Amino acid sequence: MSRTFRAVAATAAGALSLTLAACGGGAEASTDAPAAPVTVQIGPEAIAIASRTVLSTGPILSGSLVAERTAQIRAEVPGSVVQVFHDPGARVAEGTSLAKIDDRAINDAFLSAKSGLTAAQNGADIAARELARAEKLAAAGAIADREVENARRGDLTARTMLDDAKARLAAAQKQLDATNVLAPYAGIVSERMANPGDIVAPGSPLFTVVDPATMRLEAAVPAEQLSQVRVGAAVRFSVTGYPGRTFEGRVSSVNPSADPQTRQVRLFVRIPNAGNQLVAGLFAEGRVASDSRETLTVPELAIDMRGLAPVVLRLKNGQTEKVEVTLGVRDEQMERYEITAGISAGDTLLVGPALGISPNTPLKVTTPSDSKPKQ
Repeated sequence: MSRTFRAVAATAAGALSLTLAACGGGAEASTDAPAAPVTVQIGPEAIAIASRTVLSTGPILSGSLVAERTAQIRAEVPGSVVQVFHDPGARVAEGTSLAKIDDRAINDAFLSAKSGLTAAQNGADIAARELARAEKLAAAGAIADREVENARRGDLTARTMLDDAKARLAAAQKQLDATNVLAPYAGIVSERMANPGDIVAPGSPLFTVVDPATMRLEAAVPAEQLSQVRVGAAVRFSVTGYPGRTFEGRVSSVNPSADPQTRQVRLFVRIPNAGNQLVAGLFAEGRVASDSRETLTVPELAIDMRGLAPVVLRLKNGQTEKVEVTLGVRDEQMERYEITAGISAGDTLLVGPALGISPNTPLKVTTPSDSKPKQ
């Protein structure tokens, strides 16, 4: 039972007891004539209207929201952090510079590798020309085959050195590029672990960047309810911090094995986050909508189950009447029951302690204006 319904029940009980006390405190009834029926007054919080609502059935789940894409950016080169360009909460585009690491030593290594490539390229060009000349002379019979073979070995060695120089330059270029820390995709900086002046090593954490465009709900359901879950099924849920609002996602994947301790099966719900309203880390609770339909429902507090059959106390023509009803599916999350027979949409029902009022009792529902003193 929710706190709201408990508060409503307590208020209704107080109003009902005060009204009955007031009605019983008047002049003594005449012994010569039957007493007139006492009209009981209750507040609007003690009634509910039977209405057609969307009733959902399916496994209830809860869990935390996480961003579907979260990147922890780490340093790839050693050095001192020279500049930090963005703080937590900043929105960045893909390729945005987040920080700069001192690149003086790395730049020297890059220039050395670049010079090495130039020398290797020149050596390879010379070796290629020597081979071409030797092959031409050998064709004319001017040199021995041994000299041609030496030229070929020299050309192969030069080309190998050229490939090695290219690899060294590519590695040096990558190291130099890594001194400029970039955002891997468009998102929001959620954490900053580096400050100007920090000495970092490869692997040191620098930033965490999340993409809030899509969230993911990680939850679990009992193994016996797994048959009601399928990939693509809609999930409706509420989120802490957004009272009165309902969000919707879809099951994106189901873990193929159950937890051996809890017998729960983990599942993941993909949630489009239009406008980036949802944030990671919030608690969410909802259900997998394995079946959803519009039907007649009433609150749980409107149903009296103390007898052999469930009944409700309906207000009709200013009097209470007891009506036997047939219950359908119960929505645990909304705390409502489906009614398949007995009452109609729009019927006024009593809830909570007001169910203790006897049938055929005259009843009036007061409004706030009724309690104001007349001028």
